[in-house]
Amino acid sequence: MSTPDSSCKDGMASKLSSDDVCEVMGKLSTADNKDGNDASVSVCANCGSKEVNSLKSCTACKMVKYCNRDCQIAHRPQHKKECRKRAAELHDEKLFKLPPPDEDCPICFVRLPSLKTGWRYMTCCGKRICSGCAYAPLYDNQGNEVDNEKCAFCRVPTPSSHEEIIKRRMKRVASSDPIAIHNLGCHYRDGEYGFAQNYTKAPELFLRAGELGHSEAYVCIGYAYDIGRGVDVDKKKAVYYNELAAIRGSVLARHNLGLEEERVGNMDRALKHYMIAVGGGYADSLDRIKELYSDEYATKEEYKNALQLYQACVDGIKSKQRDKVAASRDDCIYL
Repeated sequence: MSTPDSSCKDGMASKLSSDDVCEVMGKLSTADNKDGNDASVSVCANCGSKEVNSLKSCTACKMVKYCNRDCQIAHRPQHKKECRKRAAELHDEKLFKLPPPDEDCPICFVRLPSLKTGWRYMTCCGKRICSGCAYAPLYDNQGNEVDNEKCAFCRVPTPSSHEEIIKRRMKRVASSDPIAIHNLGCHYRDGEYGFAQNYTKAPELFLRAGELGHSEAYVCIGYAYDIGRGVDVDKKKAVYYNELAAIRGSVLARHNLGLEEERVGNMDRALKHYMIAVGGGYADSLDRIKELYSDEYATKEEYKNALQLYQACVDGIKSKQRDKVAASRDDCIYL
């Protein structure tokens, strides 16, 4: 029967210790540099077998390499603790990395607000348009205000019925539009627009929309697991899907993660999440940082930084037309 060590290509009879592996790797690196060869040559962490560009890294920590799965299993007991530590570090590096800013409105070219009431999804062309542009008045060449019942981007007339809205939305779904797929999931979840309530179909659509890039769809899945709607309550899965959404830029997911970290007493991690959400314009997270400051879990400097981050975001999304529309329509508030 083949053993983990005998299956290695060099056929070494016994495992090397961690110190031995480090020594061998160092010698190989030095030798390769002297010879002018590729210095990326590595060795199997379990048996020391030398391979060139064929060793597989540990999938969790990426710190060590193995020549085959048997060696990885054999080395697991002595590597497990360090592996988990490094895997957690890699996870946090990805989780707390600042996401890219939201896209700009395709008409005014000002950054779209994070609040959903600050923009409109157009079922005709699949564009997200800020509320300021979506409801801005139109004038003819003589300065007279004209009919504005058209898409501000593609100029297609606004649908006159729910049936027409759904027809357009299903067309967008067929073209794999993630926002349309997410909205369809909401229809099944809420049992609206003629769709029978279906807690099985809804998460399937949310998952598909999330995989296509719509972060808020992952938030919906996380919320379902958090409250047990259509699924068993599973806090770990709720956190997992909120993390996926946060990494992709959802400020709501960031805020949710901050609340969860607060709940378990990890105030430093909660503050990190809130800071990122504040940078995306999420006012509720600014309120939480204020509370953390009041309770002495955040410093005065950290609260000051949060205020500056929020103001910078506000300055980046504010416009006179958006202010005008928000003042006249409660459903168009964007700050």
